[in-house]
Amino acid sequence: MTRTTTIEDAADPRVSDFHRINDQPARRRMESDEYFLSEGWVSIERLIDSGHGFRSVLLSPSRVKRFLPFMARPELDGVPVYVAEREVMRDIVGFDMPRAVLVSARRQPLVTVDHLAATSRRLIVLEALNDDENVGAIARAARAFDIDGMLLNPTCNDPYHRRTVRVSMGEILHMRVARATRDGWPDALDTLHAAGFETWAMTPSDDAVDLWRATVPDKLAIVLGAEGPGLTREVLDRATTRVRIPISPAVDSLNVGHAAAITLAAVTRPTDIV
Repeated sequence: MTRTTTIEDAADPRVSDFHRINDQPARRRMESDEYFLSEGWVSIERLIDSGHGFRSVLLSPSRVKRFLPFMARPELDGVPVYVAEREVMRDIVGFDMPRAVLVSARRQPLVTVDHLAATSRRLIVLEALNDDENVGAIARAARAFDIDGMLLNPTCNDPYHRRTVRVSMGEILHMRVARATRDGWPDALDTLHAAGFETWAMTPSDDAVDLWRATVPDKLAIVLGAEGPGLTREVLDRATTRVRIPISPAVDSLNVGHAAAITLAAVTRPTDIV
């Protein structure tokens, strides 16, 4: 069983993975493609069988007792578990976090666009989403509706940001994720087309096909853009179909996470339901 180690100095290099957790530019530099942080009980449970291995754990003293069953799991064999009092924890993470449950985990390599295209029937594609919570909400919905994977454009947020993992309830950790390169976007859509996919560019435009009247193809990738700007003209032109969710004219648009959930529910509904 892994034993706990008390951390008394925030500068202790053993907890450097947990420094400045709300400073996104710093976190991107620190984590790179090596590791990420997971927060909270549910996301930790999802992490255990995700294939992303544990590096270390950081807990508040009040959280140690509940964490003991996790320490008996083989996935945590040899993983250091650190405990820090409130003041030390605050200095480590950069703000007051009196009930901390944090895990540093090794990142599994992303899959390639070609692999995702060749091994999937249903995909979600995200262009330039810049809100971690929206990415997390979409990942949670995608898992709920048995979507095979996510394709991100080069500027979309990190799928393993701490907030994304938390909002997804850890479901992002079980999604296959690919990211297109800067010189491979939006050509990645053509890779999907070559693999037999149709691509739906979700847009509120009046000339788009009504979601409830759209014919769902056998292989489908649903393409979503960021709040506000939406999808770029290049992507709208490259997609096989533009699709809209009909809403009240009194409302400008839906949150992208809500739009994703509605669209996924529509395309995965039983075919005998009209």
